[in-house]
Amino acid sequence: MDFNEAQKLLEKEGQAHLLTYYDELSDEEKEKLIEQISRIDFSVVLEIPKDGCENERGVIEPLGALTIEEIDKGREEYERIGIEAIKAGRVGALLLAGGQGTRLGYDKPKGMFNIGEKKELYIFECIINNIMQITERAGAWIPLAIMTSDINYDDTVSFFKEHNYFGYNSDYVYFFVQDMSVTTDFNGKIYLARKDKVSFSPNGNGGWYTSFVNAGIRDAFVKHGVEWINVFAVDNVLQKIADPCFVGATIASGCVSGAKVVSKAFPEEKIGLLCTEDGRPSIVEYYEMTDDMMYQKDESGKPLFNYGVILNYLFRIDELDRIIDEPLPVHVVEKKIPYVGEGGITIKPDKPNGYKYEKLVLDLIHLMRDCLSYEVVRNKEFAPVKNLTGVDSVESARKLLAENGIEY
Repeated sequence: MDFNEAQKLLEKEGQAHLLTYYDELSDEEKEKLIEQISRIDFSVVLEIPKDGCENERGVIEPLGALTIEEIDKGREEYERIGIEAIKAGRVGALLLAGGQGTRLGYDKPKGMFNIGEKKELYIFECIINNIMQITERAGAWIPLAIMTSDINYDDTVSFFKEHNYFGYNSDYVYFFVQDMSVTTDFNGKIYLARKDKVSFSPNGNGGWYTSFVNAGIRDAFVKHGVEWINVFAVDNVLQKIADPCFVGATIASGCVSGAKVVSKAFPEEKIGLLCTEDGRPSIVEYYEMTDDMMYQKDESGKPLFNYGVILNYLFRIDELDRIIDEPLPVHVVEKKIPYVGEGGITIKPDKPNGYKYEKLVLDLIHLMRDCLSYEVVRNKEFAPVKNLTGVDSVESARKLLAENGIEY
């Protein structure tokens, strides 16, 4: 794309302001700006919410789970199946690590945050320690992909190299950058981050598979023999990765995907719940729950909608290939977005001033033919680090680490 083509495109899309400072740029900066413009997906602007419009959901019904008690009864067989799959190279893992530690008051990748008190213990280190428990048990390395963003790619890669991958075999670690989406003001005008830079933001963890494929890492995984990918988030320091029992139970069930879930702590808990929607697996967010859904109980007295997801999923690669071209919902999120204002001055707002556009991994579940709901013990596998203090915080995660005998 050259300048004239970019200008025509932007005029057609009502975004000509992106070239406001073009004549002030060096030749190299001009070239970079035009390249950025060529990558813009203008369709996201159509997702801006209209007054009175809400996303329509299908028929939502509860979905039970393979309970902790049932898992314990079949554990020996499930673990045998899972360990065999890992030894055969059929299981890979993918870490969603595109975010920064902003809510922790930390301007580096969240995984680099030191959660330790008496000693250094980084979030990335916790994750590697968890996966190495399985590699040591199986006697085989598990291919591990780490999805970063263009904001934190360099820091993440350097950090792993600096710490010698925390003992993991670097031949089995793959870094890649997730796809990006533009940011806009509330009227859909795309922001400039600098005079020579369009404002992009990571497009959410739901686009992980297309980014994974585009980066060529799917092919690398398939060469290892990988058929199943365990996808998990960076901020849960207790999660079990490539858990043989989870893998084995999912394979044994015949399902094409699996989701680790926990029983709700209380009816109003802010956690997405695994359910069915029009007969297919789906996730309903806490803010979409009606009072009936929150408080209704089954015959045993448990909440009818009881099982919350913890962002630890298992997907079969051939099923992901089947749905790769299926559109995912775009979630429009209000954010504080730095931008170039009048006169070319950078403005850092103190309140939300526009939208970011994200796709979420939970929406992939609804594209699956089926999904095994697999219940885990909350205090053993769910220690999210989202805040410095309070609920789902550094404080609460440290308490759970201690409860599980992990020094920090």
